[in-house]
Amino acid sequence: MFVHYRTEGLIIKEEDRGEADRLFTIYTKDFGKLKILGRAIRKIKSKLKGDFQLFSFTELEFIQGKTYKTLTDAILIKNFFEIKKDLRKLKIIYQIADALDNLVKGEEPDEKIWKLLLGVFDKLNNLELTTCNLQLIYYYFLWNLFSILGYAPEFYHCILCQKKLKPEKLYFSSQEGGIICFHCFQGKKIAPILITPTTIKILRLILEKKLSILQKLKIEKSSIKNLRTVSQMLYNYIT
Repeated sequence: MFVHYRTEGLIIKEEDRGEADRLFTIYTKDFGKLKILGRAIRKIKSKLKGDFQLFSFTELEFIQGKTYKTLTDAILIKNFFEIKKDLRKLKIIYQIADALDNLVKGEEPDEKIWKLLLGVFDKLNNLELTTCNLQLIYYYFLWNLFSILGYAPEFYHCILCQKKLKPEKLYFSSQEGGIICFHCFQGKKIAPILITPTTIKILRLILEKKLSILQKLKIEKSSIKNLRTVSQMLYNYIT
């Protein structure tokens, strides 16, 4: 006899399998990241099809099969319609889902990740933001996920000499785990990248979870570009 498990989850990925099945990647409140098979869910008459969609918040029930966990019931809680009808927001949510899928391994619940993910979905769904500030939602999620996973760099002191950072040329190193001051950088056989004072300010606000302040900032595209470069450097180092 199969044991039925019930939880809430956010559907972050879907892959078609066979003629009518679909394999879902779901981050759940009680079990962490799961892969669950929806048997015959792509058929028009499937009773689960309407309540189990990509980027939806759903109450779900599943059983453990021989190969995959199998979906047995679903009740839609929230569809996040404002995200799905806006291509800019949809692009951000794909980035968030991809980062979560790549960085979180195994089936292990984490309340902090769950609250971060659900909060970002709600925020992105409800806000009207500029393109630059929409991109900040992704970096807010990414860097706070880095922090939860134990990869939060040092952004207040030089990681090598421990002195408080000054407004001079500063460098970011994923390998060293933070910012390197100009003095320590000279003559060192390391390959960090320049990080601007604006990028440091943004990352401090992100890791302090001051999203309301971030949303009010007028941020230049050059700063977003530098933030993207620094973020990708750490992302690549971790993965």
